[in-house]
Amino acid sequence: MSNKKSIKSSSSAGSFSLPNFLVSELRSRLLDWYATSGRSLPWRETRDPYRIWISEIMLQQTQVKTVIPYFDRWIQQFPSVQSLADAELQTVLKAWEGLGYYARARNLHRAAKQIAETGFPTDLDSIQALPGIGRTTAGGILSAAFDQPISILDGNVKRVLARLIALDKVPNKALTQLWAISDQLIDPENGRDFNQALMDLGATVCTPKNPACLVCPWRSHCKAYNLGVQSELPMSETRTAIPHKVIGVAVIWKDQRILIDRRKPEGLLGGLWEFPGGKLEPGETIEECIQREIREELAIDIAVGEQLIVVDHTYTHFRVTLNVHHCQYLAGEPQAIECDEIRWVAVDELSDYPFPKANIKIIEALRSVSFSGS
Repeated sequence: MSNKKSIKSSSSAGSFSLPNFLVSELRSRLLDWYATSGRSLPWRETRDPYRIWISEIMLQQTQVKTVIPYFDRWIQQFPSVQSLADAELQTVLKAWEGLGYYARARNLHRAAKQIAETGFPTDLDSIQALPGIGRTTAGGILSAAFDQPISILDGNVKRVLARLIALDKVPNKALTQLWAISDQLIDPENGRDFNQALMDLGATVCTPKNPACLVCPWRSHCKAYNLGVQSELPMSETRTAIPHKVIGVAVIWKDQRILIDRRKPEGLLGGLWEFPGGKLEPGETIEECIQREIREELAIDIAVGEQLIVVDHTYTHFRVTLNVHHCQYLAGEPQAIECDEIRWVAVDELSDYPFPKANIKIIEALRSVSFSGS
């Protein structure tokens, strides 16, 4: 028989507050642990709110190891709010290329223009009024830049707190409770280090799988650990299968140049360039799909040739399979019917434009094969 106790036996999991003596103990232990075990990260070496803001936006839904090189390059290219505000959006999107969730880059650009005029906000309401900044991001910026005791609740923190109290439900169904605990725990004298420590605890110790409980400063007070259910928490949402879209994509050649188009500014991948194409309809072959989509989107006729590459890519709510074919331009004047702009470019010019990650794989395939249009 298992020695694990039922999660339901944690009767205080429904409480919105922790005992004061416990709050003091948890703060002290976490800050002591952080002093010796905290990560050295480039955005922790500054109090510049601009740099901290950039890091917080990049870290949304992106791992630290991925963000660090992007952050370093970004600061070299846009060292100040003014330099970002003055940049063209296409330049900003190119700098962001590969990080995904491109609305973050567009929001950074919009917000930079506001900050350049009014200065960097230093209160919760004002900073949340900027594009792309929610409550957790606001708390992260204000605590790290100005040492304000403002709580956060990102994915790492949700997991830590859910295990601390042995939460008996999915964290996203208990946000009021988790926010209340985060509010209560934050150190009023050291908001910066406390929030950073809490994120590090989740990222390096209280990990989603195989948490390192033996080195956790909160182990003795963690209800999940004491119940033996730390590997079962937090509870996860029931996930349904995400839709799969099959897409036909055309690499259209004309006089050694390729046609690319720029997506409309809003929505998924807004403002990025891509190779034209569209969704396969029932009963169509890939070749028929590509011809139809190019007529509908660009009003030109093409001859569909050999396959270049098949690219599988997963977004947050769906996945795609891109069936990419070399095509030859035949007739018609290209029109930007479903996009903002069209250009004919040489293969070696493609790197000048910001493309989605899946399209970058197409560019890599183009560079690796010997092909020329007639």
